[in-house]
Amino acid sequence: MKEKLLLIEDDTAIGRIVKDTLEQEGYCVTWATTGLEGLEDFQTQPFDLVLVDWMLPEMDGLTVCQNIRWESDVPILMMSARKEDADKVEGLQGADDYIAKPFSLEELKARVASHLRRWRRYHKQDVIEEHTAYANGLTIDWQRQIVCVYQQEIALTQKEFALVRLLAKNPSQTFTKEELYQHIWQQATLEDTHTVTVHIKALREKLKDSVKKPNFIQTVWGKGYRFIGEPL
Repeated sequence: MKEKLLLIEDDTAIGRIVKDTLEQEGYCVTWATTGLEGLEDFQTQPFDLVLVDWMLPEMDGLTVCQNIRWESDVPILMMSARKEDADKVEGLQGADDYIAKPFSLEELKARVASHLRRWRRYHKQDVIEEHTAYANGLTIDWQRQIVCVYQQEIALTQKEFALVRLLAKNPSQTFTKEELYQHIWQQATLEDTHTVTVHIKALREKLKDSVKKPNFIQTVWGKGYRFIGEPL
């Protein structure tokens, strides 16, 4: 089976050359031209490696990396014309590797192949976690997208499950409303915080989670929300 790569690059000339080169190497390449388009592609299908430009319309490459890391450990290769050491250090905050433009196609192919070899080894050792049980009766079935409280299945909307999955997969990390809106609703800017607030409120009610004494979703006043459920 061909390994699937996600290329997020807004420069048409560079994107076409990179896509053609990697496809000649036998990879299946999906090409997005904006940060939001790339994030949407990543959230709707599996990929084995992501190549992302730093400067992108709608959502920059660093933010794309951050959103991907909340969901996956897939290898990420940052491509950028920024060559200063400080830029490389910043780029590696979310990406696994950094290649400065202009780069040789031979070097790009070598780096992609190297990361994919490590990814294949990682997957051989990786045990897929099908479900997680938490104190106070919460169980999340990740594969079937089912949430239960004391063995009673809770009917969640697609957005509500996406919220609980993002929060629970990143325990104790505080997410701002803007970050939640970007990731779940795939919009670059948050014009109205009411959307996130309403969905968090509905999710809490379904989980029977108290705002004052929460077991699962805690409000970090002035910042956002975080998941505090205790896995069993």
